[in-house]
Amino acid sequence: MPYVNIKITNEGVTAEQKKRLMEGATQLLVDVLNKNPKTTIVVIDEVETDNWGIGGVPVTELRKK
Repeated sequence: MPYVNIKITNEGVTAEQKKRLMEGATQLLVDVLNKNPKTTIVVIDEVETDNWGIGGVPVTELRKK
């Protein structure tokens, strides 16, 4: 049973975009590893930009620059 965890910043991703990510990740596992899509789990975690840092700087600050 494959488990995929996608982490993205919480910046207005729509339900349709999330659905497409789930479908795409599932299909990738089917195509590459011949996994059963009915037992493939995809979880999307949305992280506030204050809690996501790049190079020691929160994304919230980076977006202001």
